[in-house]
Amino acid sequence: MKKLLPDRIFSKMVELRRTLHMYPELAFEEEKTASIITDELRRLSIDYRYGGAGGGIVARIGNNNGPTIALRAEMDALPGDENTGLTFTSRHEGRMHACGHDGHMAMLLGAAALLKKDPPRGNAVLLFQPAEEKGGGALKMIELQALEGVDAIFAGHITRQYKVGKIMISKGIITAQSDGFTITVKGKGGHGARPHEAVDAVVVTGLLIMAIQTLVSREINPAHPSVVTIGRVEAGSASNIIAEEAELRGSIRTTLPDVRRHIIDGLKRMASATAQIHNANIRVKIREGYPPVINSSRETDIASAAALKVFGEDGIIEMAHPSMGSEDFAYYLKKVPGCYVRFGANRKGWKDVPLHNPSFTFDEEVMRYGAAYFDMVARGAIEELSRRNHGTVGI
Repeated sequence: MKKLLPDRIFSKMVELRRTLHMYPELAFEEEKTASIITDELRRLSIDYRYGGAGGGIVARIGNNNGPTIALRAEMDALPGDENTGLTFTSRHEGRMHACGHDGHMAMLLGAAALLKKDPPRGNAVLLFQPAEEKGGGALKMIELQALEGVDAIFAGHITRQYKVGKIMISKGIITAQSDGFTITVKGKGGHGARPHEAVDAVVVTGLLIMAIQTLVSREINPAHPSVVTIGRVEAGSASNIIAEEAELRGSIRTTLPDVRRHIIDGLKRMASATAQIHNANIRVKIREGYPPVINSSRETDIASAAALKVFGEDGIIEMAHPSMGSEDFAYYLKKVPGCYVRFGANRKGWKDVPLHNPSFTFDEEVMRYGAAYFDMVARGAIEELSRRNHGTVGI
């Protein structure tokens, strides 16, 4: 095993991860989580400010001279019951760390220990953010002026798609725009024996569902990744009653603004046409979600240089195509340039358990790599930006 950081730091990271894992908290409820983090920051003698219950933590290492680099980790967990069998399984019923955020926090705290021991020639701002999974906690952090004076920002996510010792880094679009929609179909209720007296909201809904499936398959260029999913349908009250109303809920995932606009317009067009054909009333409500994560070119080069030192040339993977998942790290990237990566966390012999699965866990060795990477990318970014600011040739 390549020596990435002192064993005492890694041991502390494992302890922190396991404690955080036992006490998962949902979006904007991360009070105990924040107390665990702030206790460790105080132990490391790192200054911080905390936004209070449901708020974020902004810690700072440096002397306010030189470039300022931000590193981000998420604090929130997911609803659900854990099924990992770990000795440190969730003690909060109905909540679980099934997305690796416990590991992200431990990684950033490990990097904090490294940066504090040997401060960079600039500033490292550590962002512990609430509500990534739901609620756009990144916007809360921005409101708290977490990006004030920040020149670039970096983050990463654990995944079992790759083995430990691998990192995925790519320029450009990394994750998709995520939007939600609700469609309400209003017909005319009636007796199941007399359909001619009614407008069946179930039949209208079924036809609309089939029409919507052609939006991507027949109207969008196959080279432009996009997905429309109807995940929930509610209608009816009894088997012999023709339903008067139905509701559909779904999501739209796109990577290009023009494709997003076409799908939203197409959804409304199909709803309007279906309503007219079947003498129903159909309303469409769009809920704007997270924008796409778009890695900037310079910061991706900086991240790649840091990854080369930590993972080696064979450990770097370029993403073949954007993920159709979403990430509120995108909001930071609308304010400052940055790079979002993925850390391989699978172990030889393990199956590929997806994120958000009740059985999801990860090989804790990934945290060695993650902490070393965050430390190295902060130092590398400070050096590169210092060179550019002084007009010299960068790396």
